[in-house]
Amino acid sequence: MKLNLRKLGIFVALMMVLMLGVLLLAFSYIDIGLTGLANGEAKLAVITDLSEIPESVSEDASAMAMEMYGDYHDKYDEFVNQLLTVYVEAKDSDCVVIFNPGGWGNKVLESSPAWYEICQGIEMELDRLGHSSLVFDYQRTAKSIRGINKELVELFSVYPSKAKSLAGRVEFLTRNVPDLKVIVVGESNGSIISDTVMAMLEDNPRVYSIQTGPPFWHKQATTERTLVLENNGRLPDSFSHGDIFKMVITSLKALVGIPLPEDEDPGRIFYFLRAPGHDYYWQYPDVNLKITDFLEKNFCLDKQI
Repeated sequence: MKLNLRKLGIFVALMMVLMLGVLLLAFSYIDIGLTGLANGEAKLAVITDLSEIPESVSEDASAMAMEMYGDYHDKYDEFVNQLLTVYVEAKDSDCVVIFNPGGWGNKVLESSPAWYEICQGIEMELDRLGHSSLVFDYQRTAKSIRGINKELVELFSVYPSKAKSLAGRVEFLTRNVPDLKVIVVGESNGSIISDTVMAMLEDNPRVYSIQTGPPFWHKQATTERTLVLENNGRLPDSFSHGDIFKMVITSLKALVGIPLPEDEDPGRIFYFLRAPGHDYYWQYPDVNLKITDFLEKNFCLDKQI
């Protein structure tokens, strides 16, 4: 009995040391993310001609990078380049949409068929309302073990550093591009960082958010200028409503090859776990109508005159 207790104690101690190591590794790793045009490429264009960038904008970018990453010279340079690149691309637009992916947070918009459709729908609706728009990817996680480790810690602590980084980019854009409106959108757990950003920028009236399928454990920080979908109009989102039993049963059925009803098949968490209702396509009437109504309410030029 004493031997078993000793083994258990050693096991618990080792697990605590391992968890501590994971936390220390995560907190010591700096991942600034990547913001770029949603063109299917997971890389950032480099601005070589700085002549079209006002000096005040360059100084603002440097000041923000110094505030966030001043102790890390390479991160500072990279962040400045990202800010100025996004500024050049967005300065002639009325609206910018920034996509936060689900999963580990390292995929581009084209890898998310549902949100690719939604963003196309948002652009068409904004165009109908008289606005020019651009869509940007925000890849918050590096494709590495350290990057994923950092993402896990950030996810369950409501993205303290990653949300601050994204909020800084949004604040920079709205400060330097007159009348620009930004829609921060989020898919699945990407909606958590979107919500946190909205809470950080609650006093900025030109920032909005559209979120689909937030995790059941996340309590919404703000509803101001925000649309949250937890139901695709076909059935409630099992991931958002915490229906663990349904998720497990559906996943087991899929694993052993039992055919699933059409409305239970598409929703997935991290590729392998099925989550009925956790899919949001523009073609679903409830998704289409709610997003269209939200845009009509907040972006209709006639209502703003």
